[in-house]
Amino acid sequence: NLLQVLDTRKFEAIQLTFKQVSKNFAEVFQKLVPNGSGSLVIQTKNKDDTFDASQPDQDLHLVENFVGVGIKVSFNGSSETREMEQLSGGQKSLVALALIFAIQKCDPAPFYLFDEIDAALDAQHRKAVADMIHELAENAQFITTTFRPELLESAEKYYGVKFRNKVSHIDVVTKEQAYDFVEDDTTHG
Repeated sequence: NLLQVLDTRKFEAIQLTFKQVSKNFAEVFQKLVPNGSGSLVIQTKNKDDTFDASQPDQDLHLVENFVGVGIKVSFNGSSETREMEQLSGGQKSLVALALIFAIQKCDPAPFYLFDEIDAALDAQHRKAVADMIHELAENAQFITTTFRPELLESAEKYYGVKFRNKVSHIDVVTKEQAYDFVEDDTTHG
């Protein structure tokens, strides 16, 4: 039956993609949060049936029962995991970035534009995100805006945006000028 074949292929494609993204998510999250761990789970209509790609030999063959993807993370290496609703703003930012980077490793886009993705992060996590962007920038272009120094460290080009006479002006600036700008912002703002 053609419909059964198509349903089987659809399920296999979903399962394969989910397993790849889930594996990448766990690896990326571990790099961003060295003492942490993270996993993705497929949520189903029956809350008791979840598909955790980190568990071998799990198979849910009813695509119609899939209702979403859940994320479980631990930031301190304990076995206690938290769901997104239980996380702080900075933790949510890290989880979202880990998911974006995990998807990027599976199906890279050529270009990413991030606007102040580091705003809610502490210095340690900003550095980890900057390192991850630097690693992934071999295969994609990243444009980021920031008021923090960590994302500047591995950048290749810098632009300054200044507001003069009610108009924004964009200029190419040196690395030193970029650092001066973010230092001025962190000490005066």
